[in-house]
Amino acid sequence: MAEHSGHGAVTAPAGYAVDILPGVGAIPAQVWDGLAPADDPMWARQVFAAMEQGAIGPDEYAYVVVRSAGEICAILPLAAFRELRLDDVIGPGERRLLAPARRLFPRLLCVPMLFCGNFLGPGRVLSRGPLQPEVSELLVRAVLRYARRNRLGTVVFKDFAPECMAALRPQLAAAGFFFAPSLPDTELRLGHVSFEDYLAALPAKARRNARSTIRNFRDHPGLRIEVRRDFADLLPAMLGLYQQVMVRADQTLDVLDGVFLRALSDAEGLEQRVVACFDGDKLVAFLHCFFRGHGAVGVRIGLDYRLAHQARLYHNVHYAAIELAITEKCQHIRFAQTAYEPKRELGCALVEQSYAITHIRAFPRAVLRHLLPPALASARADALAPRS
Repeated sequence: MAEHSGHGAVTAPAGYAVDILPGVGAIPAQVWDGLAPADDPMWARQVFAAMEQGAIGPDEYAYVVVRSAGEICAILPLAAFRELRLDDVIGPGERRLLAPARRLFPRLLCVPMLFCGNFLGPGRVLSRGPLQPEVSELLVRAVLRYARRNRLGTVVFKDFAPECMAALRPQLAAAGFFFAPSLPDTELRLGHVSFEDYLAALPAKARRNARSTIRNFRDHPGLRIEVRRDFADLLPAMLGLYQQVMVRADQTLDVLDGVFLRALSDAEGLEQRVVACFDGDKLVAFLHCFFRGHGAVGVRIGLDYRLAHQARLYHNVHYAAIELAITEKCQHIRFAQTAYEPKRELGCALVEQSYAITHIRAFPRAVLRHLLPPALASARADALAPRS
């Protein structure tokens, strides 16, 4: 049987069929929920629907769907950039080196690129049970066919954990992909009966720092933290605080916009809260959190930097999110791939992830294979280096 999307045929073994669907709305909710991980909120169907509505970076989304005996057995989301600015997604050192090229030849650094997996979170293939080799091969072939048909030269399987990459690795390697570590995710294991129990379990230095940070926050009159289920009225202020963070970010692969945040706030069935910090009536910090099963994620943060350092806003909204996750009986909470040192102090462990990368043409593929691994290793080492 063959792919039904109009992007070119992919011959499939008997009993299998491959489709490329243009949006998550084409996949029944019960099918998606049955294949998505039960404890990872970033794989909630509503998150993908919000991505499609917003303008957060990609120009187009699609979903490779494999059917077995007529039933969907695997889903791989795709996010396509027609012109991704390379200097926006590399480290600050590399960006400085490329600054003259950006001024003289601004289009030189724009490349078409296809990301496979979850554009905003850890990558994986949604499947019912272990991914079978023939399904992996169908997915890889369909992805490359899509990339060629849409002239998306570079193809990246983004931020796959080792166990998720292992099921695809033989087929990816055979298709010319090479592998490189990406920035790790951060995860705090919970299971504590209370926030005080969490604090008591921290190493002595981290525990002292946490108590000092919380006291420092309480010593600022007018500051308070609220947990909001309904946060639509906060969206303009949230966007402004988020933009303050992004101006200081080393990398800007994705930049959330108001349409995306509004779609999330209106999403039915998505368990979410905003940990909101106010100075009087003014929002000065937030951490947007999703929940699913026994898992939680602190998705994106916003800070007013006029107050952030002296009031320790970053740590305190994270402590509030941890307390919320404990109250919700979560077994773990994950945070973003940034600010590793403070997250280690929170008690987070690093969750290793990797890329699989190729180019649809042989010469650029060879260049990427030579240049990218050391550049990615350097950016990773810089991100993980201890800082004061």
